[in-house]
Amino acid sequence: MKEYFENIKKVEYEGRESKNPFSFKFYNPEQIILGKKMKEHLPFAMAWWHNLGAAGTDMFGRDTADKSFGEKIGTMEHAKAKVDAGFEFMQKLGIEYFCFHDVDLVPEADDINETNRRLDEISDYILEKMKLTGIKCLWGTANMFSNPRYMNGAGSTNSADVFCFAAAQVKKALDITVKLGGKGYVFWGGREGYETLLNTDIGFEQNNIARLMKMAVEYGRKIGFKGDFYIEPKPKEPMKHQYDFDASTAIGFLRQYGLDKDFKMNIEANHATLAGHTFEHELRISAVNGMLGSIDANQGDYLLGWDTDQFPSDVYSATMCMYEVIKAGGLTGGFNFDAKNRRASNTYEDMFHGFILGMDTFALGLINAAKIIEDGRIDEFVGKKYSSFNSEIGKKILSGNTTLEELSDHACALKSAELPGSGGQEYLEGIINSLFF
Repeated sequence: MKEYFENIKKVEYEGRESKNPFSFKFYNPEQIILGKKMKEHLPFAMAWWHNLGAAGTDMFGRDTADKSFGEKIGTMEHAKAKVDAGFEFMQKLGIEYFCFHDVDLVPEADDINETNRRLDEISDYILEKMKLTGIKCLWGTANMFSNPRYMNGAGSTNSADVFCFAAAQVKKALDITVKLGGKGYVFWGGREGYETLLNTDIGFEQNNIARLMKMAVEYGRKIGFKGDFYIEPKPKEPMKHQYDFDASTAIGFLRQYGLDKDFKMNIEANHATLAGHTFEHELRISAVNGMLGSIDANQGDYLLGWDTDQFPSDVYSATMCMYEVIKAGGLTGGFNFDAKNRRASNTYEDMFHGFILGMDTFALGLINAAKIIEDGRIDEFVGKKYSSFNSEIGKKILSGNTTLEELSDHACALKSAELPGSGGQEYLEGIINSLFF
């Protein structure tokens, strides 16, 4: 069997003092944190599209990286070479999961029947690799945004024929996800939105998106898919107004159409910042609604207004992410590195450096989040902040055993209310720094 990354050995944990660029400084998969192994807290996944496909093309220039893996791109030989390279890559990094779009796996044919045949062929090949390595599928999805037929959306399209093609892609992607034992199935509405209201019927489009999702759930359950369906919120890009703007919007949509029992959120850090939120905000909103499912682990650039999909290096953000995940009881999914190397980082070595950076960043985040929880001062402060609701009138409010009249009488008896107490933000931020450094 050909070795694609022959100059790179299996990446091991060597500790923070190591100068070996192909070692983990913080990600120690067997280290016990809060009663679980680090690798159990952090089920990492490789994104097939970025790692095995993205070659540095942008709006202003061609590829800078060679992702041919020795075969002609656009052929089934190339598709199989990507499988071989991908599984070697995951084994050398100790990554136990992967995620895919349908057309990441094979070149899309002009005839959808031929595309489906190719998907059957490649999924047989992937399944063999999975059995040999123990590597698993985290989730699958269908790319319903790249093909020109989706210029006006997939579920939100104005063409009934295009809607049928979207349904066909979802059906096949679900077939492959079940075949590969995927834990989840993702809807990312890459073109489910609009550019101008002058030519758009929002109600019609949202109703049709919901129809497509309902049919997907029905079909998935019929063929034995027991995992979660996910929505991955994103506010804009490629469409100016996307219907899954953020977690709150997506959760409201799911509840409106009765889909909330089958769907959870797949939260991406870079999408959160594009929506004007922090990563941890989107995670908290998902968690308090019982819909925190999986995570796309990356980061954006605050100076740029588009989805840069960088490998995560911000330890503060990763810490607050892990704090939310731990407090929520963990994920049903995992941490998918929906991240790509910068255009000038174009070597095989750079592919490994990106994942090492991301895995170490989240390991540090986990270690720091555990410190915050074990220290207890943050939780204690929050508990005290709302302690007035332990009073007699507070308990009545929480239990619902009161009326507007009774509460008004209480306020009138007090005559005036004291300020509700300091928020202590600077004090709490100081605690965080003292625990980190």
